[in-house]
Amino acid sequence: MPDVPGAPPDASIIEGSLHEPELFSSIFDRYYAAIHRYVSARLGPAAADDVAAETFLAAFDQRHRYDQAYPEAKAWLYGIATNLVGRHRRGEVRLYRALGRSTSPEETGGHDTEVTDRVAAQRLSPALAQGLAKLAKGDRDALLLVACAQLSYAETAQALGIPVGTVGSRISRARRSLRKTLGTTGQEVMNHG
Repeated sequence: MPDVPGAPPDASIIEGSLHEPELFSSIFDRYYAAIHRYVSARLGPAAADDVAAETFLAAFDQRHRYDQAYPEAKAWLYGIATNLVGRHRRGEVRLYRALGRSTSPEETGGHDTEVTDRVAAQRLSPALAQGLAKLAKGDRDALLLVACAQLSYAETAQALGIPVGTVGSRISRARRSLRKTLGTTGQEVMNHG
């Protein structure tokens, strides 16, 4: 990621890519694997390749609008990925519901895609998957950006284009809902994600 000694900040690379588009490839190199993991956790590996690629295509197309006040592009890219995941919301909810019906993460079904999706989401218990499927989109987005992408509340706010206080409210609401589903403490809810 960008904490490589001597590496230029993301903002400088993005600005330079306006005149030398090939420079943007270093943003792709820095963040593709992390964005792919995040999308895979949300939609399963079958959709992750396409949505992760779409994320960087959209970022490249929108690079002229990048806010240079942010030296690191991580939150911006996760915001784009989250918006694209939103377009696949039915698939995400379907994945969580299927995982919720599983008796164990190792259980295999008759469909190759379903098996692949289960492998990607192995750390999700059926109860957690059911709980995630029931969350409102905004609450799920905030919770998973913090839990899966490991963004701070401030980065999550930047990614979603909302105030930090709203991030806190959404995560609190999501935790409450998941606590009811799982019968666990708030910290255990975050550790599941």
